[in-house]
Amino acid sequence: MSLNMQSVLKQSLERHFDLFAEHVHPQWLRVLRTIGFDRVYTRAEGPYLFDDQNRRYLDFMSGWGLFNFGRNHPDIKQALSDIIASDFPGWIAFDTPALASVLARELTRRTPNGLEKVYFCNSGTEGVEAAIKFARVTTGKERIIHLKKAFHGLTTGALSVNGDDSFRAGFGSLLPSAEVPLNDLDALERALAVGDAAAFIFEPIQGKGVLIPQEGYLRGAQELCRKAGALLICDEVQTGMGRTGKFFGFEWEEGLDPDIIVLSKALSGGYVPVGAVISRTSIYNKVFSSMERSMVHATTFSMGNLAMTAGLASLETLKDYNLLEKAELLGRQFRDGLEAMKPRFEFIKDIRQRGLMIGIEFGEPRAFDLKAGWTLTHGLDKNLFTQAVTIPLFDDHRILTQVAGHNIDVLKLLPPLIIGEEDIRYFLGAFEQCMIRLHKFPGPVWEIARKLGKYAVTASR
Repeated sequence: MSLNMQSVLKQSLERHFDLFAEHVHPQWLRVLRTIGFDRVYTRAEGPYLFDDQNRRYLDFMSGWGLFNFGRNHPDIKQALSDIIASDFPGWIAFDTPALASVLARELTRRTPNGLEKVYFCNSGTEGVEAAIKFARVTTGKERIIHLKKAFHGLTTGALSVNGDDSFRAGFGSLLPSAEVPLNDLDALERALAVGDAAAFIFEPIQGKGVLIPQEGYLRGAQELCRKAGALLICDEVQTGMGRTGKFFGFEWEEGLDPDIIVLSKALSGGYVPVGAVISRTSIYNKVFSSMERSMVHATTFSMGNLAMTAGLASLETLKDYNLLEKAELLGRQFRDGLEAMKPRFEFIKDIRQRGLMIGIEFGEPRAFDLKAGWTLTHGLDKNLFTQAVTIPLFDDHRILTQVAGHNIDVLKLLPPLIIGEEDIRYFLGAFEQCMIRLHKFPGPVWEIARKLGKYAVTASR
């Protein structure tokens, strides 16, 4: 008797939160309940989620950048159905998976600097772990230089190059690394001058804060790395696959030529976890230098048929629907709409945007009463202010957004690349209403901040 998934889904949804708290992650459930994000979702389509009352939500988090093509894209779903129906064998272990060869070829065709070899894994953080190992064996050095506020994953090696101490606290000694500020080439040069750096790892746009490097910074970093004999690792886990309006985010910087590129998230098509580490042949040959070392870095679930099919279908979807061009066009519409609001609302400090990766930074206002509210919320908890924007966007307008990082006053938007202009208009209208209410002190948004602040103080005690 086969498993009746409709029955399983029904049973799981009936005790959804109780089961999760009992067997998975009770603290995460507490977080969701505190901010009012504890909804029961039952269906998804494109940029939309639907809850158990059939209310529609606009998903502008995209699973932290996973759903570039929206949820349940029919073309990707069909490709996966086809490969399952084919009974094509996978994970033979002693084999050269055919679909992996095709996906690797398609990825290398899209690298403007002609990187030739692809190592497949299961996630972005696994890709970063591989990149760190590849750089260390290639250069014979150990230390990895990373940026302040960097995020490259949470496994031990990736955590070593994390620029946020809140993630690192409590986990003991990590791999040797050095942190430098974004846009400070002098600091990078000093770090490289020590002589023990295997690589400099960077995000073309830093996800924590949506920070875009100054023009010429990454190219200057590349020159310093070449001079010092350190590799350049580009983390495209969130910026890749068209998110910024180009296939790779680093393509916005002319002349940039990374040694290793890490890709994941949207390569999955939103269905099957997959990661890819694209590197030069010379690097690959250092890692896998002999038959005896042919398995020196490997993972059981690499190159599975479903993952490779999802990757191939995602690349085809990106091309067939002109999503690079669409991301560029729709991103400008977001920016134009937000910039038009900026003179009217004192809290809006900056708009940062590349394609459909958007950050709205808030700053201290001039008006006395608003400044008092700003000081009050930041005195209670530096995370409160932007969270008090995401909550009314969700509660009142059913738009799912996120704060861009710990102690960062930035609202982050990662809409699917398949959204329509009407979705942008809806968001802009909703955001405008939130700003109008936010600029009334005291007011309903400030009441949310007060309640969250009270909870934060209680929790800290």
